[in-house]
This record gives sequence, structure tokens and C-alpha cells, in this order.
Amino acid sequence: MGTATSPRAVWQISGGPASRSYADVFWKHGVALIGPGDAGPWSQQRAAEVPEDGFVRRFATVVGVGDVVLLRTAIDTISAVGLVASEYMYLTTFDEVNGWDLQHARRVRWCRLPQEHKFATRIFGANPPRCSQVSTPEVLDFAIRFVNSPPTSWQTAPLPALPTEEPPLDEVPAALQGLVALAADLVPLLLDRQAFGELPCEAELVAHFVVPFLRALGWPLEHIAIQWR
Repeated sequence: MGTATSPRAVWQISGGPASRSYADVFWKHGVALIGPGDAGPWSQQRAAEVPEDGFVRRFATVVGVGDVVLLRTAIDTISAVGLVASEYMYLTTFDEVNGWDLQHARRVRWCRLPQEHKFATRIFGANPPRCSQVSTPEVLDFAIRFVNSPPTSWQTAPLPALPTEEPPLDEVPAALQGLVALAADLVPLLLDRQAFGELPCEAELVAHFVVPFLRALGWPLEHIAIQWR
């Protein structure tokens, strides 16, 4: 490997938990994503008006083009090394990634490792944040040596295409038509206090509407977590 002399900053970014990983989305589309993004794009004006998530602020303003990014797939394991290839972006196409809203984005040229690399135990911390700058010598040495070593063609390769926005629906998809009809029938009944007394609780709404909706979208049961009291 080459000599670790580059002044590039090095960051680690989470590819999601093992149960709902989205690391493959990073590789496929040449992006690094963090959330939550449902509040809209980060901006200096917004930060002045509303207390902003520090991770999002740093991701949007401190991360620089050319910085090294390590794609973390476990507490102390990475699966890819990348170079940041764009300024901050807000991409609505990533508003639902395995149940996560990850619209805060950077384009990244990734190089997947032949096999996952495991560092010393908890080298990123006992509970690593979704994105943070790395200062541990062992990690910095690995990252910079990797970037400085051949082959380096991945560092200038064309970025893969981003997913296209889905067009507005003129009709309810066939898979959801039954759910729409069910909701239309259930809602008036559930709101009838004379017939049912109490209004439905959150658990009932989740069971009757959210779970069937996710199943119709193709979600496996393992990805639908419901917390019961």
C-alpha cells in the first residue's frame, strides 16, 4: 500500500442496521445518505430559525468534496471506501429507503472491499453516530493508504445514475385498490362514537391500516416492527 500522507478528512457513515440495511443503495446509486430528511433541505436560514440536527449540519457544511468516506455496516466493520464527489444535495427520491427517510445526500464514488474489514473492537465508539469525522490513527492510516494504493480508477469513474422520480399516479395501483376500499369503509365506522364508543387507539389504526399498507407494498414481515404495550 501507499504512504499515508494525504491531508483529506476521513468520515464514517452508517449503512443502516443489519435488520434494515441500505448499504446497497449507496453502492448502486453512488450516494451517501443520512436522515431524518422529512423536515426538508438543510440551509443556513433554516438553521437560524429552527434548531437543526448537528449530524445533518456537519454533513451539509463540513464534509468536503474529495474527503474519504468509510461505509460502516456494523459497530466496527466497513464494507466500502469512497470519495465525496459533490456538494450537499437534498434528494426526494430517497424519502423511503427500507423505512428510513434519507433525503440528505452527497454523491460518492465507492470502492467496495473484497470482504468486509473489521477494525479493533468499538473503534468508532460504543454507539457510533450515523455520520462522524474519524480521528483514530488506525482508521486514518487504513483509509488514506487504501486511497493512495492502486488500482485508483474507481476514483474517477463515472457516477452511477440516480433513481428517477416516480410520476404522479393517475389511478390507485391494483395492489392497493382493496386497501383503499377497506379504508373508505372502515373510517366512517371507526368515527361513529354511538356505535363503537371510544375512538380507535393507535394500535388499532396501525393494525388495520399501516400493516396492510406496508404488506401491499411488498415489505416482508421481518421489516415491520410494531411495539405493543
